[in-house]
Amino acid sequence: MDHIPLTLKSVIPKGSTFLIFPSSLVSVNSILGIECNPFTIVFLQATLSKINVQCEQVKQEIKTQIKKNESLSMKINELASLDKIIEVAHSQGLSYNNDNIKSVE
Repeated sequence: MDHIPLTLKSVIPKGSTFLIFPSSLVSVNSILGIECNPFTIVFLQATLSKINVQCEQVKQEIKTQIKKNESLSMKINELASLDKIIEVAHSQGLSYNNDNIKSVE
């Protein structure tokens, strides 16, 4: 008996639809063990939710730190103001002499 090669055209009747899964998808799915079942979907959604919560917490920490930095910058500017320097100098019994100040670049 002769061997007759089968092709997709000879196996699938005319007018019918046929779904073909790429072998790469099947092999990746098999290797990783990922299947689209309800438990996997729920697990992945829970993981995504947890990551989103952590991301929001980090954003909040960044906002808090930015506010602290701005507050400290304002405090530095306040303490470095000429009026404050003169006030501290007088309270310590010192005098402010502008000629003794040198700018270093």
